[in-house]
Amino acid sequence: MRATGFISLWTLVSLPCGPLASPAEREDVVKHAIKLHRGKGAGITQRKQWVLESCRKLSGLLRQKNVVLNKLKNAIRAVEKDAGLSDEEKLFQVHTFEIFQKELNESENSVFQAIHGLQRALQGDYKDVVNMKESSRQRLEALREAAIKEEMEYVELLAAEKHQVEALKNMQHQNKSLSMLDEILEDVRKAADRLEEEIEEHAFDDNKSVRGVNFEAVLRVEEDEANSKRNASKREVEDDLGLSMLIDSQNNQYILTKPRDSTIPRADHHFIKDIVTIGMLSLPCGWLCTTIGLPTMFGYIICGVLLGPSGLNSIKSIVQVETLGEFGVFFTLFLVGLEFSPERLRKVWKISLQGPCYMTVLMIAFGLLWGHLLQIRPTQSVFISTCLSLSSTPLVSRFLAGSVRGDKEGDIDYSSVLLGMLVMQDVQLGLFIAVMPTLIQAGVSTYSSIFKEVLRILILIGQILFSLAAVFLLCLVIKTYLIGPYYRKLHTESKGNKEILILGITAFTFLMLTITELLDVSMELGCFLAGALISSQGHMVTEEIMCCIEPIRDFLAIIFFASIGLHVFPTFVIYELTVLLFLTLSVVIMKFVLAVLVLSLILPKTSQYIKWIVSAGLAQVSEFSFVLGSRARRAGIISREVYLLILSVTTLSLLLAPALWRAAIMKCVPRPERRSST
Repeated sequence: MRATGFISLWTLVSLPCGPLASPAEREDVVKHAIKLHRGKGAGITQRKQWVLESCRKLSGLLRQKNVVLNKLKNAIRAVEKDAGLSDEEKLFQVHTFEIFQKELNESENSVFQAIHGLQRALQGDYKDVVNMKESSRQRLEALREAAIKEEMEYVELLAAEKHQVEALKNMQHQNKSLSMLDEILEDVRKAADRLEEEIEEHAFDDNKSVRGVNFEAVLRVEEDEANSKRNASKREVEDDLGLSMLIDSQNNQYILTKPRDSTIPRADHHFIKDIVTIGMLSLPCGWLCTTIGLPTMFGYIICGVLLGPSGLNSIKSIVQVETLGEFGVFFTLFLVGLEFSPERLRKVWKISLQGPCYMTVLMIAFGLLWGHLLQIRPTQSVFISTCLSLSSTPLVSRFLAGSVRGDKEGDIDYSSVLLGMLVMQDVQLGLFIAVMPTLIQAGVSTYSSIFKEVLRILILIGQILFSLAAVFLLCLVIKTYLIGPYYRKLHTESKGNKEILILGITAFTFLMLTITELLDVSMELGCFLAGALISSQGHMVTEEIMCCIEPIRDFLAIIFFASIGLHVFPTFVIYELTVLLFLTLSVVIMKFVLAVLVLSLILPKTSQYIKWIVSAGLAQVSEFSFVLGSRARRAGIISREVYLLILSVTTLSLLLAPALWRAAIMKCVPRPERRSST
C-alpha cells in the first residue's frame, strides 16, 4: 500500500492519455503533477530521475512480494508436516500465514486499481459530467469492496487470535493436571463454543451476493453525551453490545434488530425513552384539549409534533414508534367490529359496496380534469385523487366508539353505513397498494403496452375479489363451527384470571389479521372481522371483552396519534398557510358534496337524513396517505413538493374533522342520542 502514492504519479507521466488529450495537454498535466510532488523548481533531469526511482521501487516491491509469498507457501507446508504441533497450533499458524498472503495480494491489487483508475480518468472528458459520475461510481464501488475485504480480514484476525488462545490453553492443560472444577469449566467452554457455532447466522456472507444487495458506506455513532468517565464507560458497554446507531449516505438511521450473539439480552434504550416521553407528554396535551373542548386525540397529535423532527427532535426510533402505533389501529378496529354486528352489516352491505366505489371514481374523474387543466401527468393525478378519496377509519372509529344508536325499526343506522363504507375503503387501499407498481410502470410505458397494463389491472382486481370471497367464506365457517366453542373454552379457563381471556382474544385477532394479510387484503379488515365474529356471541360477551381490551386500545391509540404528529411540519404549514387552507377546504368541501350526492342516490328515502352525518364522517383524508405518499415519492410518481402538500392537507383535514362531525351531530341527531355520539 505504501507504493500507491508514488506509483500513481509514475503512471501519470508514463501512461498515454488517450485520443482526447493532445501532447501539449499531457505535458501540462505532467508539469502540474511534478510541481505538486516535487516543487515548482524541479528540472527535467530531476523529473526523469524521480520517474526512474519510482519504477525501480515498484519493481523491487513486486519482486519482494513474490519471494515472500513463496516463503509463506513453504512455511505452511512445513507446519502441516510438523508432528510435534497440536491441531490447534497448526490451525493458528496456517491461518496467520494465509491472512498475510491475502494482505500482500490485496496490496498489489490496490496498486494496479489505482493505476487503472488514473488511466481511465486521463482518457475521459473533464467537461462530461456523466463520464465523471460513472468514474466516481466505479471508484466508490472499489472502495466499498476494499472496505468489505478489510473487514473480513479483521474478522479473520480475530478468529486467528481465538485459535492462538485455544492453542495456549491446550499447552497449559498438557503441562499440568486439571482439577475437577477446571474440567467442568473446560467442558462448559466447549459446549458454549458449539452453541455459538450453531446459533450464529452468517447473514453477511449469505446475503452479500444476493441480487439487489449493494455495499454502502455507513457511519457508526455513539450516544451524544458529556465526556465524563461514567458516560465513556457506558458507551464502551453499548459498543460491546452493538447498541450504537448506523447512518448511511442517504441519512437513514439504523439500529440493531438482531445481534450476532443471541445469548446476551439487549434492549433498545432509545425506543424505551421515546415511549416513556410520549406517555408523559401525552397527559398534559390531552388534558389541555379536554379542557378547551377538543377531542383528546388532538392532544396526542400535538405531543407528536412537539417531540418530532419539527419540534424538539427527541424521538430517535421513529419507525419503531410508528410500528407500535399500528397496533393501536388494530385494536381500535377490533373494538369497532365488536360493536358492529354481522346483522347490521348485512343490512347496509350494498350501500357500503357502492358508495366508496362511486366516490373514488368521481374523485379520480375530477382529478384527471383538474390535472388536464393544470398540465399534471395522468399517473400523478390518479394517485393524488385516490389518496384524497380515502377517509380515516381510526379517527371515525374514535368518533363512534361507545355511542348508543337507538334507531327505529326499519331505519338504517348512520354508524353502520359509515363503518361499512370505511371498511370498503380499507379494501380499496389494499387494492391500490397492489396496483401501484402498475401505476409506476404506466408513467414510463408506451401506448403499445397499454393493453397489457389494463389486462394486468383486471387480473389484480380479480385476485382481490377472489381473496375477499375467500375471507368472507372463512368467516362464515368460523362463525358457524369454531367461534362459539373457542370462546366458551376461554371463558371457562379464565375464571379468576383475565390473562387467558385477553391472550385468547388477542391471538384470535392476530390470526384473522394474518389470514387477511396472506390473502393480500388489508390487515385492518382482519381485525374488524375478528371483532364482528366475536360480537355474534351476544351482548354479554361483547361487554366482557370490551372491558378487557379497551385499556390496551387506549394506550396504543395514544402512540398511533402521536406517530401522526411526527409527520406534521408546522413551519411548512406556516410558510404556505394560505395555499394549504385553500386546498384543505377545497378537498373537504368536495368530499362532503360528493358523498352527499352519492348517498342521495343509493340511500332509501326513509334514511335520507343520515347522509349529512355520513358525509361529515367521510370529509377528511386518511392517515394512510402518509404511507402511500412516501411510497409514491420513492417511486418517482410524485415530487417532493406534492408529497409535502399531501401530508399537510391530510393533517389539516384531520384537524377539521371533529368540528365538522360535531356540527353534523348537533344538526341531524335527535337530542337523546346526541350526547353519546359526541
